[in-house]
Amino acid sequence: MSEYIPTIGLEIHAELKTKTKIFCSSPNNPDEKRSNVNICPVCMGHPGTLPVINKEAVKHVLRVGVALGGKISDYSEFDRKNYFYPDIPKGYQISQYKNPLILGGSLNGIAITRIHLEEDTGTSLHGQSHSLLDFNRAGVPLMELVTEPVIHSAKEAADFARELQLLFRTLGASDANMEKGEMRVEANISISQKPLLIGGQAKVKSQKLGTKTEIKNLNSFKVVEKAIEYEIKRQISTLESGEEIKQETRGWNEAKGETFSQRQKEESHDYRYFPEPDLPKLQISEIKEFSEHEITKSLPELPAVRRSRHQSLGLKQVESDILMSDKSLGVFFEEVSKRLSDVASIKLASNYILTDLAGLRASKKQKNLDNISADSFVELIKMASAGDISSRGAKDILAEMFANGGAPRSIAEQKGLLQQSDRETLKKIVEDVIKKNQNTAADFKKGKTAVLQFLVGQCMRESRGSGNPIEFQKILRDLL
Repeated sequence: MSEYIPTIGLEIHAELKTKTKIFCSSPNNPDEKRSNVNICPVCMGHPGTLPVINKEAVKHVLRVGVALGGKISDYSEFDRKNYFYPDIPKGYQISQYKNPLILGGSLNGIAITRIHLEEDTGTSLHGQSHSLLDFNRAGVPLMELVTEPVIHSAKEAADFARELQLLFRTLGASDANMEKGEMRVEANISISQKPLLIGGQAKVKSQKLGTKTEIKNLNSFKVVEKAIEYEIKRQISTLESGEEIKQETRGWNEAKGETFSQRQKEESHDYRYFPEPDLPKLQISEIKEFSEHEITKSLPELPAVRRSRHQSLGLKQVESDILMSDKSLGVFFEEVSKRLSDVASIKLASNYILTDLAGLRASKKQKNLDNISADSFVELIKMASAGDISSRGAKDILAEMFANGGAPRSIAEQKGLLQQSDRETLKKIVEDVIKKNQNTAADFKKGKTAVLQFLVGQCMRESRGSGNPIEFQKILRDLL
């Protein structure tokens, strides 16, 4: 396998967040459970209807393009992509062919060819004896991003898709939930033999390699990696057995862990593209709010910049990525970090947000943080940093705040969670613990310092968590 070089190009579709569909006023609601309710004569392709371009959908694509360093086209237009499938009510799809909205750009060092806008298809639901069609999704604005064929591993492809999903969410262009079909990945894969150096010049063993196959509708990052890795191995095995790779479209069978042939891959001329006669041409350069300057001004802090800022605050990359991908936690962290002045407190706050607060939210199946304000959370962090409450106490107070709200100091007082630091009070507890654990105390005197933590733990237990563990440790060392 080391003799071969895989070459991968990605096509990634993302449903855009708009109130209505791309060419009509039907609602764009991905959470609608009822079938065929968000439809109208326009998106169903009834004769005599005329489409109207959704301005917000165009703007989403331009913002993604500029964020990726792409060039906004001066001129763009829509085309008809002609092919028959039951979930395409018009018998053609309105897409873009020769004149996309965005050209060029890059992400994760991977060059992007183009980004264009099109309408989504309906949904086919297949049973054992019949198939049903739901047209709620037909006409939903769909962004398609095409990379250059410059990716050489399954991991690199999946990492690109993850970073792109993060960008979509940061820009508010798409929720890009792969499990809902809001983001779909297609991979074009070919392999070729590594060149042999003969007399200082590169020579290739065979010119027959490099035929491309496309794997459609990969619906998770894990599946993207697994499917690409399988397809690379399959193509190598095919070539080494003396057979030729067929240019075809393949699907992914999760149960079997393998790709399977679906149909011969189409070429662009098979779709008989021609300009959409019912939509106006777009002179993007004449629309002021679509200028690169205006679009750039509308962009938020992009993931790469935010990741760098988070790392300067002591966060790891994985922690930063969670905060960026989880909107409610991310916004909450930003509000909290603005109110804290030192890196140690910010790091402590991020730990409580990413572990305890995220865990509480998951256990209660609750996405929002309505009961906790940034100010009350900051007060909790300051109390923990100052040693006013123990780590266990902070967790208990946070759970109460999450459930019912309230000020952390008031909760601590009501529940007896404020740590005692009065030396005489704590000294009595330590003396009692030493009496009950004389053998352990003797071990410490003999030099077994590791047992000190056990004794501190017993002191915390006796004080029901209200004693200051640092003070307990100091008193234990003095008495022993």
